[in-house]
Amino acid sequence: MSKKPLPKEENIYETDCPILYAMELIGQKWKLPILWYIADAENQTLRYRELERKVVGITATMLTKCLRELERDKFITRTQYPTIPPTVEYSLAERGKTLIPALESVYKWADEQMQEEQ
Repeated sequence: MSKKPLPKEENIYETDCPILYAMELIGQKWKLPILWYIADAENQTLRYRELERKVVGITATMLTKCLRELERDKFITRTQYPTIPPTVEYSLAERGKTLIPALESVYKWADEQMQEEQ
């Protein structure tokens, strides 16, 4: 794995660091759990109310904000059906699908680290 050297005289937050870029997109408290639940769902699709029930502790306002940001950043797609009340489903977009293997690798690494600490 080739890595970029850390800047010696620059502020790391003012450089093009891939890790910082990724954390800016998905590093907020609720975004990863939302992505995990959608990825784990049948057909990688969940309705808004299902997400609201699964992501324990999140407010409706924060869920809506995170879903909008994930959609804006092309990790998920939003499909609204013309029903009363409206039915809205969220699915992993192609960008989201490519992120899941990386998250699984991080999960595996963290699980191993947690086992070593016990």
